[in-house]
Amino acid sequence: MALLYQPMMQLSGILVSLLGWVLSCLTTYLPQWKNLNLELNELEIWTMGLWQACVVQEEGGMQCKDFDSFLALPPELRISRILMVFSNGSGLFGLLLSGFGLDCLKIGERQQGQKKRLLLFGGMLFWISGITAIVPVSWVAHSTVQEFWDENIPDIVPRWDFGEALFVGWLAGFCLILGGSLLNCTICSTEVHPSSVHYAVAEQQDQCQHLENETRTV
Repeated sequence: MALLYQPMMQLSGILVSLLGWVLSCLTTYLPQWKNLNLELNELEIWTMGLWQACVVQEEGGMQCKDFDSFLALPPELRISRILMVFSNGSGLFGLLLSGFGLDCLKIGERQQGQKKRLLLFGGMLFWISGITAIVPVSWVAHSTVQEFWDENIPDIVPRWDFGEALFVGWLAGFCLILGGSLLNCTICSTEVHPSSVHYAVAEQQDQCQHLENETRTV
């Protein structure tokens, strides 16, 4: 049962991590980190991402413009761009390491210690990738809430609201952390050591010898 449980858990962990990494990359390049609905013109919706700002028109589709300068961005967007790129890179590196450490992979079957280290490093990279994906989206969400309820801004001024990319980023971070936890659980699972095997065999031999002596006396 354990022989089937461990590979299935490893495969589930890397698949969940792969889903989280794809969602993390999608979050990085989606322009819907913030949404702005104009009451004066309900046919237009403004969106802002890490790389560009867009205007969604009901008749003309979407028109986007890249940001001219990185330094001109608000602090939360500058740091979020760096963290999301780092999250994508660490997630990709984690996929490569944990992929070579899977038990179902025939490469390196005689080097189980090395494969377990690869799984461990891959799981830790997934944790790092998940955390660095959750932090920027949470920071942008926090700043959006602060600006939305800022009493110093007149009520007639439109307020930014949560965009779809924030929810995708939270889901990506959760999947990455969950996938890394599943991989590390397979490493921390109980193993059968050779000493315990020898002890069980010796105990079984003693029982057989005891039964043999009893049959002789009978």
